[in-house]
Formats: sequence, C-alpha cells, structure tokens
Amino acid sequence: MLTVENLSFAYGAVGILHGIDMRMETARVTCLVGRNGVGKTTLLKNIMGLLRPTTGVVHIDEQDISSLSANKRAVAGLGFVPQGRQIFSKLTVEENLRVGLQARNDHQKTIPDEVYDLFPVLKEMGRRRGGDLSGGQQQQLAIGRALVGNPSVLVLDEPTEGIQPNIIQQIGHVLRDLVESREMTVVLVEQYLDFVRDFGHDFYIMDRGKVVESGETRQLSEDLVQAHLSV
Repeated sequence: MLTVENLSFAYGAVGILHGIDMRMETARVTCLVGRNGVGKTTLLKNIMGLLRPTTGVVHIDEQDISSLSANKRAVAGLGFVPQGRQIFSKLTVEENLRVGLQARNDHQKTIPDEVYDLFPVLKEMGRRRGGDLSGGQQQQLAIGRALVGNPSVLVLDEPTEGIQPNIIQQIGHVLRDLVESREMTVVLVEQYLDFVRDFGHDFYIMDRGKVVESGETRQLSEDLVQAHLSV
C-alpha cells in the first residue's frame, strides 16, 4: 500500500501541490486524473523522490520512505514508468531490461521470465535497439524494465499516451493481472477516461494542486467529468 500524507511542494515561491492526502490500496489500480498542468506529474516525482516536498510524508505499507533517495525508493519497492517512456534508445531491449535489475534487493542477475510472459514481444526483439521499436513496444519495454526490479508498487505516468489501441488494451490487462496475481499496488496518471473506467478501481481528481474528488471508478460520473476534466 502507498500512502501520501499532507504533501505540499513549491518551485521557489510558487506553490504547486497543496496538502495532498492519498491512500492507494494493495491489489488495486488507482488512477490520478485532472486537466493538464494541475500537478499530477509533479506529485509522481515527489512520490518517487525525484523532487523533494515542502511538507508531507510518503509510506510504503508502514515504511516511511520520505527521506530516501530515488534509487533507494526503488529498492524499497517503488517501480516507475515515466511519461515519454525514457528508454535507452541505443541499448538493446535486453540491455534496457537489465538496467531494472539494479533495483532488486535480492541481487538477482537474470531477467525474470514473468516479464517475457507478460510482454512476449520483448523476448522476440531482445537484440534490437530500444530506439528501433514502435511507440507501443517502447511502452511495453518501459513497463517491463520497471517490473524487472520486482516492485510492490508500480507508478506509471500517462501509460497510454501516443500508442495504438490494441497495445493500450494489452497494457490494461497486464496491470489488472499484476494486481490480481501479485497483489501489486498500481498507481497511474491517465487522461484516457475509457481506460480509467475499464481497468481502474479507484480515482483521485486533482485541480490546481489539490485533490477535489475521489472514489471508486464506477462513481466517476459525467457530472464530475464535466466539472473537473472537460476542457
């Protein structure tokens, strides 16, 4: 389980996040939604330790990870799939996946078979350079790289952005499989509301750096969408 308590963040004198409280449950997919520029990606970067909050704490289960660096948070169980994927384009698919081994706390040196079971294309294209893959294949690689680290919490920023519909569906089913078979906590920022409704369990709506609504995704009504998400 991932919890965020009273988290605030500012760039200099400009406040971006204001007293964020969230509870992302084990074995559930929690979706963070909101218009562009409301602080969703900034929140993820604070959770991952890439930015330091002004106030607030972050826990994985009972462990306070607020003082840990980003690499130590990865070892503690946080896996991150950043917006834009950020794979290593000149490394092969296999070499990209091996990067994820550095986050493991059991010192395993081989890529788990489970990653290839979830994304068979990564096995087929293991010797290709990451930059030669399609956008959807690169997204699968980015998720696979995070899973190699054996996280208990998987955090994804815009996982469906710029990829084809069949891969979007595959990614959704993989995330559901992870929460059901491994009781993983999955947290994602997502603009594609059909994906949120199809594969999410819970949602938080953010606006101007605050949480303004939350609930189960079946409660994500058109009234809420019109009030907080429509452009």
